[in-house]
Amino acid sequence: MGLLQGKTALITGAARGIGKALALRFAAEGADIAFTDLVIDENGKQTEDEIKALGVKCIGYASNAADFAQTEEVVKKVHEDFGKIDILVNNAGITKDGLMMRMSEGQWDAVINVNLKSAFNFIHAVLPIMMRQKSGSIINMASVVGVHGNAGQSNYAASKAGLIALAKSIAQEVGSRGIRANAIAPGFIETAMTAALPESVREEWCKKIPLRRGGKPEDIAEVAVFLASDMSSYVTGQVIQVDGGMNM
Repeated sequence: MGLLQGKTALITGAARGIGKALALRFAAEGADIAFTDLVIDENGKQTEDEIKALGVKCIGYASNAADFAQTEEVVKKVHEDFGKIDILVNNAGITKDGLMMRMSEGQWDAVINVNLKSAFNFIHAVLPIMMRQKSGSIINMASVVGVHGNAGQSNYAASKAGLIALAKSIAQEVGSRGIRANAIAPGFIETAMTAALPESVREEWCKKIPLRRGGKPEDIAEVAVFLASDMSSYVTGQVIQVDGGMNM
C-alpha cells in the first residue's frame, strides 16, 4: 500500500523536469495523476505513458497556468475526470534573468505571471473542491532564492518569495477546514537547465554546498511525497529548503 494510495494529485508544469519527477514518484506511491503543461507534446505524451505504466490513472492537460479562465476550466475538467483533487502542486515556472537596471517590464511580468499568478489561479480554483472534501495538501514549488535573494534574478526571487508567503497565508486561512499548505525551496538541482551551464560554473556552485554536489529532481520528489501524504498531517505553513545545506 503506497503512501498516496487512493489520492489524486494535480501537478502543474509536469511534462518534464522536477514536475515529471514528482508525478512519477507520486504515482509510485499509488496516486492518480493529473498534470498540466503549456502544450502536451511528445514529451507530455511520454510522461503520461510512463505514469500509466505504474498502474495508476493519468491524464495530461494542455493549459496556460498563468491564464485565470483556462485554469478554472482545466480544474473543472480534472474534477470531472477524477472525481476529486487531494493534492495540488504549483510547479509551473520560468526564468528570464537579468540585472534590475536592464530588466524589461516584459521580463518581470512574464516571470511573475507564470510563477506566482499561476499558483493563485490554481489555488483559487481548487480550494472549493478541497473545502467540500474537508481535506487537501497544497505544495508550492519555491526556491532558495525566494528565501535569500539572488543578484540578476530579482523577478524570479520575488515570484518564489511570493509563493512562500502565499503558502503561509493559505495555511492560516483554511487550516480549520483540514487543508494544509507548504512550500519546498530547492537549491542547485541537476536538471536540463543546469546541465547547460558551463562546467566551471557548476563546480563553483558545488563548492558552496556542504554536501558538495547538486541535488536530483528525485530529492525534491521525496520531500513532496512527505508533504502530500498523511505523514505530514500536522505540518502546514512551512518552507523546507532542499539544498544540500547551501543556505543554512
